[in-house]
This record gives sequence, C-alpha cells and structure tokens, in this order.
Amino acid sequence: MGKIIIAREGVVEQEVALSKERMTIGRRSHNDIVLSHPAVSGEHAVITTILDDSFLEDLHSTNGTFVNGQRIGKHFLQHGDTIKLAKYLIEYLADGVRPHTAISPDATVPLPQAGIPAGRVEVLNGANAGKQLALTKALTTLGRPTVQVVVISRGVDAYSIAQVEGDAPTLLNGALLGKQPVRLKNGDVIDLSGTQMAFKQD
Repeated sequence: MGKIIIAREGVVEQEVALSKERMTIGRRSHNDIVLSHPAVSGEHAVITTILDDSFLEDLHSTNGTFVNGQRIGKHFLQHGDTIKLAKYLIEYLADGVRPHTAISPDATVPLPQAGIPAGRVEVLNGANAGKQLALTKALTTLGRPTVQVVVISRGVDAYSIAQVEGDAPTLLNGALLGKQPVRLKNGDVIDLSGTQMAFKQD
C-alpha cells in the first residue's frame, strides 16, 4: 500500500495511507483527504489504487493539479512523484520501492522560493561515505518503508526534519528525533540506524 505525505509551506501536515481503492482530495469536508485552502477546489482530484498501482486524476479543478512541475489530467504515480495542489506539496511513496540509502538518484522539482541557501546531506560512514544528496525538493524522504522513514522539508526560511514512519529510532546530534519537525542547522548529524549523514548548507 502506497502513501502520500502532505506538506504546506515546508511543514508536514498529514500522512495518508492509500487504503481505499478511490480516495478524493478537495476542500469540502466529505472528501477522503481534506485540504482547507481557498485555492483548492471543492472536489479537486482523486487517487485510484488498483493492487499496487495508483493513478492521480484531476477533477476539472480551477487551479489544476501538477506532478513534478507539469499540469496533468491523469497520471500514473511513481515512487517519489511530487504533486502540487495550490499551496500544498504532496509526495507519493510507493510501498516497498524506496531506495535503501539516500544517495539514489531522484527526480527533482525546482521550488518557487529561493530565499534560503540550498542544502544537502553527505553520508559520513559506510560504503557510501562521501556521497551527497542535494535537497532540491520541497520534501525529501530518507530510510526504509515500515522500518524508519524521515522527511526533510524545505521551507521558506529553513529546512526541518521529522520522523514519519517506523519504530527504529532516528538520532539528530545524538538526541532522539520525534514526529514534530525540528529545524536543521548547518553541520547537524542525522543517524539512521547507524548510517550517519551531515546536513550542510552553503
């Protein structure tokens, strides 16, 4: 079962498992996923899931539905796709497809705000030591599904990190990271089950 992570202005607001075959997204309260912003249509879009495949369809919304920067009518969702609805950025996570390290290539979506210096994470230990991942997306996920997943959010004036899935503890500078977003500072060290990564910002 896939899931979506919904963020607004760099803050994760919802995490929704795609547990139904048809899940509607919109401003009105009868939708399965309610996004209460005036730029979101009453019935904006729908995600249809058949077995392991999910499809996003725009329901003739006023302001459109965008995937990876392109306006869509209907789109076959792939792991890591970034959906934009009004002020909301939504990342689609396919179950069991996530790369096990942060250094796998990933499509990036340029962000409208460029007010903060670009950030990146650098792997500090293990076989991938020295490799870097640029944090160019609004939401970047690291970890393994069901075991340990963290999200790094790029906001208007800062990056933040929170653990959104799994019981395996994540450490930030040696302290336990929870589900509440924590602002990242240059040089912070993230520990994902022994894999250490440093957050860096130019």
